[in-house]
Amino acid sequence: MRPKDGYEPCDPKDFVQPTNNKSLQVQLVLSLLLGLTAFLAFCILRPRWPALYAARKRRLDPSINLPTLSNTAFGWIPQLYKVTEEQILSTAGLDAFVFLTFFKMSGRLFAIMAFFATVVLWPINNYYRDFSIHFGNKTLDPLYMSSQLPIAMEDFDLSKGPDGSDSKHGLRYLWAYVFFTYFFVGLTIYSVNWETFRIIRFRQEYLGSQSTVTDRTFRLTGIPSDLRSEQKIKNLIEKLNIGTVDAVTICRDWRKLDDLVAVRDATLRKLETAWSKHLKYRRGTSWMDQSSSSNSQREDADEDADENGRLLNSELEQGDWGDQDRPNVSIRYGFLGIRSRKVDAIDYYEERLRRLDERIVEARKNKYEPTDMALVTMDSVASCQMFIQARIDPRPGRLLTKTTPAPSDLVWENTYSPRGIRRLKSWAVTLFITILTLVWIFPTAFLASLLSICAIRAVAPQFAAWLQSHTIIYSLFQNGIPTLVVSLLNVAVPYLYDWLSNCQGMISQGDVELSVISKNFFFTFFNTFFVFTISTTGLDFWSVLQGLLKDTSLIPTIIARDVERLSEFYICFIMLQGIGLMPFRILEVGSVFLYPFDRMMSSTPRDYSELKKPPVFQYGFYLPTALLVFNLCLIYSVLKLGLVILVIGTIYFGLGYFAFKYMVLYAMDQPQHATGGAWRIICQRIIIGLVVFEVVMFGQIATLTAFVQSIFILPLVPFTIWYSFYIKERFEPLTKYIALRAISTGEESEEEAVSDDTFDDEGSPPARRILRRGSTLDEYREKGLTFVNPSLIVPLQQPWIYRDPPPVIPDDRTEASEDQDPRILASTDSSLGIGESNVWRDGGRTV
Repeated sequence: MRPKDGYEPCDPKDFVQPTNNKSLQVQLVLSLLLGLTAFLAFCILRPRWPALYAARKRRLDPSINLPTLSNTAFGWIPQLYKVTEEQILSTAGLDAFVFLTFFKMSGRLFAIMAFFATVVLWPINNYYRDFSIHFGNKTLDPLYMSSQLPIAMEDFDLSKGPDGSDSKHGLRYLWAYVFFTYFFVGLTIYSVNWETFRIIRFRQEYLGSQSTVTDRTFRLTGIPSDLRSEQKIKNLIEKLNIGTVDAVTICRDWRKLDDLVAVRDATLRKLETAWSKHLKYRRGTSWMDQSSSSNSQREDADEDADENGRLLNSELEQGDWGDQDRPNVSIRYGFLGIRSRKVDAIDYYEERLRRLDERIVEARKNKYEPTDMALVTMDSVASCQMFIQARIDPRPGRLLTKTTPAPSDLVWENTYSPRGIRRLKSWAVTLFITILTLVWIFPTAFLASLLSICAIRAVAPQFAAWLQSHTIIYSLFQNGIPTLVVSLLNVAVPYLYDWLSNCQGMISQGDVELSVISKNFFFTFFNTFFVFTISTTGLDFWSVLQGLLKDTSLIPTIIARDVERLSEFYICFIMLQGIGLMPFRILEVGSVFLYPFDRMMSSTPRDYSELKKPPVFQYGFYLPTALLVFNLCLIYSVLKLGLVILVIGTIYFGLGYFAFKYMVLYAMDQPQHATGGAWRIICQRIIIGLVVFEVVMFGQIATLTAFVQSIFILPLVPFTIWYSFYIKERFEPLTKYIALRAISTGEESEEEAVSDDTFDDEGSPPARRILRRGSTLDEYREKGLTFVNPSLIVPLQQPWIYRDPPPVIPDDRTEASEDQDPRILASTDSSLGIGESNVWRDGGRTV
């Protein structure tokens, strides 16, 4: 029945799909305009805003040999290109090296595929796929004929091909599909294998050449209650005759102390905010105008203030400024806090800070209940690795050894959380994310389909008619904006998943980062590909899914039905992600946009100091989208528009390699320390893409009634699944541990190290001499660090009132006594910028 407006009912193919030949052209022009604008803005702003675009380089130690880029508009481009992999590894670490290697491998792989798609597949797809299929009085393209299910395929009659011959004659050329499916799968597996060997070689050489406290420490879990003391664990480990124990840290229930330190930090900031408000009322001056000399004079005057040295001189407070315009704070008291009164904010927070300091000093002297986890530092890397790769106790779940994150990467509050609670949190978050991903189907599909011509026609038929009369604007509404909506969703969701991963109870920030990568990939792949593949609008997803569960034999055909039909949508998506939005990543448009707001919200010297810190580069925000693009290029590589998507994919990974190379080397910090663990996730997600690619090709060939050819695709599926187990068994252990032969003992000469035959069968070894010109990046990061909860030893900071930061007041109450065991000496985390001090630990009591 024809609707009143005279239009035909909406066809499902009209949702999130280009409907005219202008779509790709419009998307290309739009992407070029966005990308070139952002790139030129970056080239202009980069030398003018070095505090943002060279933030990491400015904070690096001079001993880290990272080349300085030219300040000209385009002179930095060839200099960045010349930065070698060895320099990336030595200045940015293993995680950045692995991340950039994936982009480099992908660009090279898809360039090779694009060549064969141009020379061989394009003529076949352009000539032999150009025929129709007749059903009754309708003419259908073979891309859509399977949408007529459950109509039997025998009801269709194949028409003549373009050369006048029977189109069944053309189906013989589908053997080319079979051949190139095998060829592209083999090429992908070869590339993954080759890069995995190379990454393992670099990783083993890099980690084996250093000796950090992290490399010498393992985590011992499942400790029985009768062994929960430093001395007993030390005796137990040394009785195994594998090495000597340098230090043992029992993880204890420090929750009360950690809470006090957190409250003190919040109070300190409130006091600084109160002082900044008060200084703003002083005529003609503020903390920004205070010189270092005046700050030094006030420090001298403060020596006689009181016992904690934090209150400013009373003469300066009252005689110079008076009591007017001092900020107030409302405090509640009495039964249920019903009553309230206003007090002087500065005096209130200073007194509260003094009392918190007293409680923290006393809390550091207390004994705390030990947990079933300990951190054991050995005298050598080799002995530590032998413990990590071995089993100590014959009973299940007892005395398990695991790798340990770096001290700065450790989440201490999760070390004393019971293992059962952490496991329960993990299951709960995983279940919640699964439900959330399924629920997210509806807003994703709604937002994408809301901008389709069908939705516009239903709401505003006159506007829809105007759009259809303007081809370019119509193409923008029909395809450009939906791809932008999907792209923005992929940018926003990782922030939620990052928060959920932090709530999961993981021991290190590196584990959190790997978890975000997995969760975000699951969301992007499921919602951006799988939902639209089996359900065009997403709103009929459940009905289609129920049909598939009733007859699983329809899965390949259903997937094949919509995959190729959505090819132009995904080409536009990749085009926008690569050409249009990639330059915005290097421009750091988010930081630029938020900086004025962050500056307006900043009021204290500490706030302004934190504004100068480099933004944090989070792999979980960038890698999942790149993996989705990789899989899309792989899935569409043999199909009709495979040439276009492979070329666009090559451009995406080429631009991505260049943009992210600049970001991880010069602009952004990477505090996470996963030692290249993301490569395991990359390999497994590529295998998922391979399986989907093989299923799609099976369904495509079967849909074209070439059943013999489709059967030849089936062996690839079990082979790819076997390959996933092969990678897990052969490669993954070397991406987690350090091989004993790779560990440098420091006794061999440099020539002996270079001539070592450890990697002879895999090609020439990495340049050990390049890596060992100085300390590795990990050794630089972990200099002076030990595994001690910072709440036990961090000096209590003074309020930061003036331009220069306040000096650290040594606390004589943390001096070591002479009757403690010197082998469990620990030092402060010097990376916090708070100096160094020594403490003795005795049964959880810090003196």
